[in-house]
Amino acid sequence: MTTPQDIIRRDVLAMTSYPVPDATGYIKLDAMENPFLLPPALAAKLGEHLAAVALNRYPAPRPEALIDKIKRVMGVPAGCDVLLGNGSDEIIAMVSIACAQPGAKVLAPMPGFVMYQMSAKLANLEFVGVPLNADFTLDTEAMLAAIAEHQPAIVYLAYPNNPTGTMFDDADMERIIAAANKSLVVIDEAYQPFAQQSWLPRAGSYDNVVVMRTVSKLGLAGIRLGYLVGKAAWLTEFDKVRPPYNTNVLTQAAADFLLDHIEVLDAQAALLREERTKLAQGP
Repeated sequence: MTTPQDIIRRDVLAMTSYPVPDATGYIKLDAMENPFLLPPALAAKLGEHLAAVALNRYPAPRPEALIDKIKRVMGVPAGCDVLLGNGSDEIIAMVSIACAQPGAKVLAPMPGFVMYQMSAKLANLEFVGVPLNADFTLDTEAMLAAIAEHQPAIVYLAYPNNPTGTMFDDADMERIIAAANKSLVVIDEAYQPFAQQSWLPRAGSYDNVVVMRTVSKLGLAGIRLGYLVGKAAWLTEFDKVRPPYNTNVLTQAAADFLLDHIEVLDAQAALLREERTKLAQGP
């Protein structure tokens, strides 16, 4: 009789699934979510908007109106396109799959977001982690040496970094981007609402840079929507490995509606930044 052990990859058999502990009854801080619900009146209007969605139809594979709204609201620079994903995790997976030539490598500072390494492993890419300095800043010389040695296909730079919260120095990032001229540099701005600094305006200024974002930290983690910004030459190739209908109709409709009320989400993020400052300063 055939068993999973006969068929499943050995490295997958040795893995465990992504752990998400039950937070019932606890104050939930582990996933770094926006803790605020929508204001009741806005939530009611959203409910009316979603009630009109045709659940019997497949979603638009490329919802142009939503993409145009993201470009406008988020300030996507001219000359750049947008690719949507079912959260940033799916975008990372698409990038990994598309770049998974034999012997290709992925490089990122460590500690960093676990899915860079996980997606690399599942796509049979070698992962190279470069330790941060003791103060969680980039060890730029080590990064440059690793890029020269390994010639990675993909370099990830989270801005700010997850889980350390560090804003890497612009000059250090510029040096890494310049050195990685045979690599794609993915700048992950998942936590941009808490940082108020961004590389997005510069996304079209480099041939080897794309910027990845999500609406999760704005307060919409439940709808699972990520987006990648960059030149069409890159996004066209990644779109080839995108699963069809990867963002569902409710996600598309919710994002379209709430981007018209971005000021509510921005105000919540501003309050979180204010309270973070108070916490850091202490009593």
